[in-house]
Amino acid sequence: MAESFTTTNRFFDNKHYPRGFSRHGDFTIKEAQMLERYGFAFNELDLGKREPANDEEKLFLEVCRGTREPVTDAEKVWNKYIVRTRRPKKFHTLSGGKPQADAVEDYTESDD
Repeated sequence: MAESFTTTNRFFDNKHYPRGFSRHGDFTIKEAQMLERYGFAFNELDLGKREPANDEEKLFLEVCRGTREPVTDAEKVWNKYIVRTRRPKKFHTLSGGKPQADAVEDYTESDD
């Protein structure tokens, strides 16, 4: 991994993790450090802003595209990050019941 995912930029996600990856509780210390150190490169590869430099990065892209399951630590931590930031947030109601969707009524005229 020393030759893969090289970047001089640190990765931060102030929208989802404003206090940092390690302080939020979703990631282990090792995972948080990996995201901060290599996350910028992970993100650029995932978004297509950067071409893969070697086989490890090509395999990483396959995981990002969903054609392969994550195997390496880098693939697993990026997959974990993506799942946690792109899924809809759960919310709870005070009554404990499921929120009701607004009913869509059909107001078209019929020939009855």
